[in-house]
Amino acid sequence: MPATLLTQDELAAALDALPRWSGDERALRATFEFDDFRGAMKFYAACVEPIEALGHHPTWTNTYGRVEVVTTTHDLGNRVSTLDVALARVFEALVASRGEEFGYRR
Repeated sequence: MPATLLTQDELAAALDALPRWSGDERALRATFEFDDFRGAMKFYAACVEPIEALGHHPTWTNTYGRVEVVTTTHDLGNRVSTLDVALARVFEALVASRGEEFGYRR
């Protein structure tokens, strides 16, 4: 998937469709809370293949059961692109379909 930068309107629409996510033209951010470290790590592991398939990698950190994600497109000057939105959707799809398995806290 080739990356294209988002316009302000496209960014606003993407954030409206991804209520957990915040950000601006430089990056998108979200936090995912799990019952414990094990659940957070299961979530990490489940994300690997879809992230690799997309070929776009986030900056993410973990503190016990909390996973914080930041995504930006480095190749386009550290700006938000269609790839960042696609990556956010990957995370959302995983917690929607497998959140209970990970101990995801809504």
